[in-house]
Amino acid sequence: MEHDVRPARPGDLAGLPSIEDSGDRLFGPLGIVFPPGPTIAEEMIAKGAGFLVAGDPPVGFAAVEEVDGATHLEQISVHADLVGRGIGSRLLRAVVDGAARRGSPGVSLLTFRDVPWNGPWYARHGFAELPEDRWGPGLRAYWDAEIAAGLHDLGPRVVMWLPLPAPGTG
Repeated sequence: MEHDVRPARPGDLAGLPSIEDSGDRLFGPLGIVFPPGPTIAEEMIAKGAGFLVAGDPPVGFAAVEEVDGATHLEQISVHADLVGRGIGSRLLRAVVDGAARRGSPGVSLLTFRDVPWNGPWYARHGFAELPEDRWGPGLRAYWDAEIAAGLHDLGPRVVMWLPLPAPGTG
């Protein structure tokens, strides 16, 4: 299969910020321009997060970590020249499958509510908005950090959740 998904190797990490930068440019026509500073990929690399990549060399990535006892998808990014070819869907499927294998109760993420390839895209993949009263301290900290960084000024944000079956229940 073209652009197979696999765990990132150390040599893959340096190229991930340029993938993110290319994808971020797609937000411009919607009036969303991200503030200068390190990319999410750079921040997650520094934190030691897990990465899945699509392709060799990578053309897309997913950054994941554990938050509040569940898998948290911090970012999926696909090079802008390759958007719409199912690469993001394959990355998301790999994240969800990995979370299920590890016995995670679900997958959380924060995203723009109305950007077609954000909230609506995740909803098509089974995610739903997670009510604020169900956020743990880790999700709350992510939310607050986004507000402090000015991300919420760019458009409505939501926390989304995909529940996974308990191990052994299918």
